[in-house]
Amino acid sequence: MADPAQDQQSQHQYDLVLLGGGTGGYVAAIRAKQLGLNVAVVEELKLGGTCLHRGCIPTKAFLKSADVFDEVKKAKEFGIDVGGDVSFNYETALGRSLKVVDGQYRGLLYLFDKKHRIPVYMGRGRLLGPTSVQVTPNDGSPVFTLQARDVIINTGSRPRPIKGVPYDGVRVINSDHAVVLEHLPKSFIVRGGGATGVEWASAYHRYGAKVTLVGRIVPQEDHEISEHLTRAFQRQKMDLAPDARPTAEDIDVTDNGVTMRLTDSKGKERVVEAEVLLVGIGRQGNIEDIGLEEVGVKTEGEYIPVDPMMRTNVEHVYAIGDAVDPMMRTNVEHVYAIGDVNGQQLLAHTAMHQGIIAVEHICDHNPYPLDILNSPCCTYCEPEIGSVGLTAREAEKLGHTVRVGRFPMRPNAKAVIEGKADGFTKMVSDAETDDLLGVHIIGPHATELIAEAALGRLLDSTAMEIALNVHPHPTVSEVLGEAAHDLLGHPIHI
Repeated sequence: MADPAQDQQSQHQYDLVLLGGGTGGYVAAIRAKQLGLNVAVVEELKLGGTCLHRGCIPTKAFLKSADVFDEVKKAKEFGIDVGGDVSFNYETALGRSLKVVDGQYRGLLYLFDKKHRIPVYMGRGRLLGPTSVQVTPNDGSPVFTLQARDVIINTGSRPRPIKGVPYDGVRVINSDHAVVLEHLPKSFIVRGGGATGVEWASAYHRYGAKVTLVGRIVPQEDHEISEHLTRAFQRQKMDLAPDARPTAEDIDVTDNGVTMRLTDSKGKERVVEAEVLLVGIGRQGNIEDIGLEEVGVKTEGEYIPVDPMMRTNVEHVYAIGDAVDPMMRTNVEHVYAIGDVNGQQLLAHTAMHQGIIAVEHICDHNPYPLDILNSPCCTYCEPEIGSVGLTAREAEKLGHTVRVGRFPMRPNAKAVIEGKADGFTKMVSDAETDDLLGVHIIGPHATELIAEAALGRLLDSTAMEIALNVHPHPTVSEVLGEAAHDLLGHPIHI
C-alpha cells in the first residue's frame, strides 16, 4: 500500500486515478496496469468494496452454510444416517464467512502489492477538477492532491433506509450489519423482497429463525419466476406479506424489538413482531461530497448517468430497449463513472465489465459496449434464480411478438438425483425473427446455468441454436435445450 505521508506536499502524477477501489475500481486498475498506464486508487474503507466485504462474498458464504444444513437434514434420503438431532452453529458459520472474505482480500492485496504494484491511498477522495483528486488520509496526515490525465469514479452505493426509520445496527439493520452480526436473533422482519431481502430471508429461515418477509417477492424478475418463488417460500413455511407496504408510521422500534403493522391488498390488518428488522429495499449511489458539483459532473437522482463508454454527463439515460445514440455528447472530459454509482445495473460483474470498458476507451482500444440486457441477474436464495434479457411482459411492451418455451426441473434427471427438482426454465424469443430475448431460470444451479443464456444473447443466438447445442447428460444444463425445444414446438421430455 502507498504511504500518503511520504512527500505529502507534492502533487503525485498518474495517467489514471480511481476514486474508489470496489469491484469495478480494482478491476479497472488492474486492466489499466496491463495496458501500461501509471494508475493509483483512492479508497476510504477497504480495497474490494461492498461486494467483497459486505455484499456478494460474505452473503453467499452464509447461504452456503444454509445449503449444507439443508443437505445434512436430508441425509437419510441419500442413505446417510448422521444420527441424532442436527443443529446449526451460527457462530461457526459467521467465522467461515469471515475467513472466506479474508482469503479473497489477501488474494486481492497480492495482486495490487506484489503482482501489479498499484498504489492505494487510504483516505477520502474528492474531485478538485476533471484531472485532480484531493485525498484526505484516514490516518490524519496532511491533505494532498493526485494529478491524472483521466479519473474514474467508482464510489459505489449504500443500503437505502426506510424514511423515518434510521439504522441503529442493533434493532434496525441492513446487509452491511448482517454480515457481521455476532449472534443469530430468534426472529426477523425482512422488509423488501428484492435480491437482498430474499437472500437473507432464505438464509435466516433455514437457520431456524422466525422470518416474516414483507414486500413483493423478486419484483424485478419475470412474473412467473416471482410467483414460483413465492409458492416455494410458502411451502418452506416462511411467513410472507407480499402485498403490504408499511411506512415509518407502521413501525415501532424499542429496546426489545420491532413491531410492524401490515395491511394486505384486501385491507386485512395484522401485527408482526421480531427482535430485528432487516431492511432490504434497495440501494442509493454514493455521490455526496466528492466534488461533482464543482467539476460540473451531472447527476440524475442518486446516480451519475454515463454513455456506453462510461463517460459522464450524457444527455439522457438509456431505458430498456434504447438504441446506442452515436451523437450522445459528454460535457466534462476525462471523467468516467463505473459500477453502482452510475445506476445502470447494481451488480458486481457489471461493474467489472464497465471498468474494463472505461480503461480500454481511455487507451483508445475501441471497446465493445456493454448491453445491460446481456448482463445476467443472479439471486442465491433457495431455489436459486438466474435471468438475462427481457421478461415476456417487457418484450411485449416493446412491441415484440413473443413466443415462450418452458421446461420444468422435475423431468430433469440430474435435478432429481440432487434432490432439488423444484423450478423451471422459461425462454422468450421474438416470434418473427426468432431472436433470443430473455431466459429466466429458477431451480438448482440457476446462477451458473444463466451464463450460457447470456452468451447466447451476446452472440445473437436463436432458440434453434440453443436447441442444437449439445447439453451433456445427465446435467441440469439440459433444461436450457429442453426449453428451446418447447419454444420451437417439439418438447422432448414433457
